[in-house]
Amino acid sequence: SLRGSWRLRSGNGSVSLRAEVPGCVHTALLCQGLIQDPYYRFNDVMYRWISLDNWTYSRTFKTPFDLRKWQKVNLVFEGVDTVAQILLNNVTLGRTDNMFNRYSFDISSVIQEVNCVEVHFLSAVSYAAEQSRCHKAHSIPPACPPPVQKGECHVNFIRKEQCSFSWDWGPSFPTQGIWKDVRIEAYNHYHLIYFSITPLFVKSAQQWCLEVESIFDVVSSKPIAGLVTVNIPKLQTQQTFSVKLQPGEGSIVLLVNINKVKSAAVEAWWPNGHGKQTGYNMTTTFMMEAGCQIEKFSKVYFRTVELVQEPIPGSPGLSFYFRINGRPIFLKGSNWIPADSFQDRVTSDTLRLLLKSAADANMNALRVWGGGVYEQDEFYDICDEIGIMIWQDFMFACALYPTNQNFLKSVRAEVSHQVRRLKSHPSIILWSGNNENEAAIASNWFSIPYPDIGFYIKDYVTLYVKNIREIVLREDKSRPFVASSPTNGLESVKEGWLSRDPYDTHYGDTHFYDYSNDCWNWTMYPKTRFASEYGFQSWPSFSTIEKVSSPEDWSYTSNFSRHRQHHESGNIQMLQEIGRHFKLPQSPDPVKQFKDMIYLTQVMQAQCIKTETEFYRFSQSEIINGEGHTMGALYWQLNDIWQAPSWASLEYGGKWKLLHYFAQNFFAPLLPVAYEDKGMFHIYGVSDLHEDHKVTLRVTVHAWSSLEPVCTLAKEGVTVKAQSAVPIYKESICDLLGRCRNCTRESCVITFSLVGEDGLQSPRNHYFLSSLKDAVGLEKTQLSASVSQQDDIYVFVLQTTAITPFVTLDVGSIKGRFSDNGFLMTEKKKTVVFYPWEPTSVEELEGSLILTSLLDVV
Repeated sequence: SLRGSWRLRSGNGSVSLRAEVPGCVHTALLCQGLIQDPYYRFNDVMYRWISLDNWTYSRTFKTPFDLRKWQKVNLVFEGVDTVAQILLNNVTLGRTDNMFNRYSFDISSVIQEVNCVEVHFLSAVSYAAEQSRCHKAHSIPPACPPPVQKGECHVNFIRKEQCSFSWDWGPSFPTQGIWKDVRIEAYNHYHLIYFSITPLFVKSAQQWCLEVESIFDVVSSKPIAGLVTVNIPKLQTQQTFSVKLQPGEGSIVLLVNINKVKSAAVEAWWPNGHGKQTGYNMTTTFMMEAGCQIEKFSKVYFRTVELVQEPIPGSPGLSFYFRINGRPIFLKGSNWIPADSFQDRVTSDTLRLLLKSAADANMNALRVWGGGVYEQDEFYDICDEIGIMIWQDFMFACALYPTNQNFLKSVRAEVSHQVRRLKSHPSIILWSGNNENEAAIASNWFSIPYPDIGFYIKDYVTLYVKNIREIVLREDKSRPFVASSPTNGLESVKEGWLSRDPYDTHYGDTHFYDYSNDCWNWTMYPKTRFASEYGFQSWPSFSTIEKVSSPEDWSYTSNFSRHRQHHESGNIQMLQEIGRHFKLPQSPDPVKQFKDMIYLTQVMQAQCIKTETEFYRFSQSEIINGEGHTMGALYWQLNDIWQAPSWASLEYGGKWKLLHYFAQNFFAPLLPVAYEDKGMFHIYGVSDLHEDHKVTLRVTVHAWSSLEPVCTLAKEGVTVKAQSAVPIYKESICDLLGRCRNCTRESCVITFSLVGEDGLQSPRNHYFLSSLKDAVGLEKTQLSASVSQQDDIYVFVLQTTAITPFVTLDVGSIKGRFSDNGFLMTEKKKTVVFYPWEPTSVEELEGSLILTSLLDVV
């Protein structure tokens, strides 16, 4: 391994320092105390100079083996970010230009006893500009990001994390560095490069089999014969094959049949909430006549996936949903972006915390969005383990791309490498060619003159269909592929891969954003087949912002607050959404006003996305005016890349926003959902459970002015159908209010839940009959909390003297999460559990606790 300590120097040698590999220039400078935290205040702009310079990494190493004994020695880089020239002992080995590729250089004739390796980087910013300048054919838009993003130009000309040049939720830090593993490999005869396992279920035989693929570098000049044994003890399956490896890149594909008796007992891999994620240990042993024995230990999972696009009775268009192991699954989840601008800071602990938080909020799916990176192995391992399905984009986003030969050659290598690396993961259920590029052409985002559009359509088909799709189909026949998101699926294919309207609700998936209408009004949302992106912004909590700001920044209109908002008019849009339903903060104390604003943005975001997600969930079993059968809700976005306003539900560092607590409820396996239509109040029973259940629906109406309910209703023997959304209650609002001691829309609120046998119950849901700024009878309350420790969790007992909306517990920077938050408190007492992610104490929690409710906003 060549991990560890390297030397790093700037272009003219004026800056020289020690640097860790894997790593990048920014984190090396930070580590040595040469720069401040790059995320602090305005440093993203102050530190532009770092990415405009050309840096060099170098180190010496002694060869730890006898060179004469090995036929082949390689220098292997798992990831170089991005444009570099690589030298060993002053001999140029080659160049790199793709962050997503693996590079292997044959150094057999160059390596000595003591060696010096150098990696000369070229600024990604200047390289991208140069590539754009040299591109003689038609222009490739967009040239630059909008000014509000404070970013760099021509990112579509470089195969690098696209959001590293800035995005509407992230800063511009075009890094340089050796971002993944680097090592020397020495071998004789043959060497295993890729190894993958794909499960297949043979319907005719009702039997599982495995396709085991191995790709070797074969050094010998003639074929090598030998034996391969595959052993899965748990399934009493052992098979030995005699094989022959051809010189060069030799590959073998073995078909392993799972023992017939055991095949019936195979436990399949299921998404979170639908079953277990059973994996089986498997050993593969290669015993070739020449050279050493190779033993490969892997975990093998059994699952099938189909993307179903079929006609639906009573509806034009086609369905769009996933079947896992033959069962239709409603996808509940979000979209994943890079967890940091500096990938070397993303540890397995970071990943586990974020992914576990997704599973804890009842999610079963995430879309790895196409403007970031193909995630590290660990990410997919954790998803396999906890049952998170992955919609995997290829890394192309919101742009058109060149299709010159060098670019395509690089992309082909990238796609082939990534598919080989990732295809054994059961969590990955779909490959998708790009993010929003079909829509960009169809809706003409870049104002391309009509006569020229043909060039761009040809480029599009060349890149995503003739290159990327071809490679995916060749490398992996086990999962579906779509060319873009949003797309019309098979309809897009029929229209030559570019549909007239990729947002058509009758086909494929949709992305939907609307910041100008009332987000509490469900009728504004598309009754789509699959909602793969939708969302609203909020600010992260004060404790998160405080770490990267100074007191003069703590106002909603400060330069800092404007600087951190990368979405045009984003801060104003949040104010407008809040203003529809809540009174805006008027505190004379600017810091109090800032904290109140942060709180309200989180309440607003949570309430908006709750309304929209519940709409998608209750639309899954019905067709209305030809629309419906919605089978997926992935909101934008799960996580944050830095501390700033964004669409995320998890803040940078992993703290749960109110939206994430709401998601735990609106993604619950059993949920009653309410909506109003033409004066009628409807409740649907939504279930992801595999069986029908008889439950009792409890509906309670409270006046805002009293903890005693004004009326309750229990409807027993309600059938909630398996994996469906069915209407279970309706009443006119007039009757409901009249029945409940002259409630008015402004004076009362409705809560409701489902309770079944054996402890089966839904979260308690709420429905507001008016905006809370118009609520009558809300009284200032005495909220108090006591904290105690039980084993390794902490119990908060809350007490109130009146009904309290959006009660929020915040313990500042203490890492952990609550069992519930942002709730409507309608009882005198409520118990909430705190799960710490690091050691803390009752004293620390008491000292940090801030209790806020809507009534504290003045």
